[in-house]
Amino acid sequence: MAEIAAPRRTIRGRGLGGRRHRPASYWLGRVVIYVLLLGLGLLFFLPFLWMISTSLKNDPQVYHVPPIWFPSPRLWSNYPEAMKQVPFGRFFINTLWYAVPSTVGTVLSCAIPAYGFARFRWRGRDLLFFICLATMMIPFQVQMIPLFITFKKLGWVNTYLPLVVPSFFGNAYSIFLLRQFFMSIPLELSDAARIDGCGEFMILWRIILPLSRAALAVVGLFQFMGAWNDYLGPLIYLNNMKKYPIALGLQQLRATYHAANQKLVWPYLMAASTVVIAPILILFFFTQRTFIEGITVTGIKG
Repeated sequence: MAEIAAPRRTIRGRGLGGRRHRPASYWLGRVVIYVLLLGLGLLFFLPFLWMISTSLKNDPQVYHVPPIWFPSPRLWSNYPEAMKQVPFGRFFINTLWYAVPSTVGTVLSCAIPAYGFARFRWRGRDLLFFICLATMMIPFQVQMIPLFITFKKLGWVNTYLPLVVPSFFGNAYSIFLLRQFFMSIPLELSDAARIDGCGEFMILWRIILPLSRAALAVVGLFQFMGAWNDYLGPLIYLNNMKKYPIALGLQQLRATYHAANQKLVWPYLMAASTVVIAPILILFFFTQRTFIEGITVTGIKG
């Protein structure tokens, strides 16, 4: 006797085969969200587009009203001309000379206290963590003179040591990010490692840090970007042009043109600025997935 086929039930909000039909309001909301995101993205992209546009102009096009967004002719020669005015090659090497060590120092020095705040329970832990976070409210302008006096007495002025050594003592923001990530790692992994005879530093090195590559990448990228764009620190501690980073190199380019022509040639300055930010954009392009993952996961548990 043939089996009687059971009628196919229709679940609310689903059609035949279990497919869910979205209401029109859902798709309208998605369209509105994407349009807003696209508009905000274009709004944030406009300064960058204006910088590139200006770097390809001549002086009359720079001051033309209404503004010219797509110059004609495009002067690609502005880029090599800008690079020849001051030794940007030396400035790039100088910047890497202290940006890379400071990035390594920040990652290492912030991982250890973050591990202590996240994985241990001890009296006064939360109070000390609160004090650590409170240091972020102290502006750098308050610290400038005491730090300069300290580094001058140590004989570190006109060296890269004031820009590198402090990074090996951690900073509150990076400690906070790493602590949040470490708290999302199951405690059972550390307990299993202790049963196998691992000490705390071995657990940190062999288990926690390999699982925290995304958060470590975020901390490292933030520190590298801060060092790459730092202007005030090198301005305070460096007085030899041969040791200038690219931030001071741009100022040197501006001063050179102003002294020679009694005016600022904006196309050359914008061309140099485009070259300066290019490494950061390339770095973010290749690490954006890890960067976004680290930013997202550090806020999961607190």
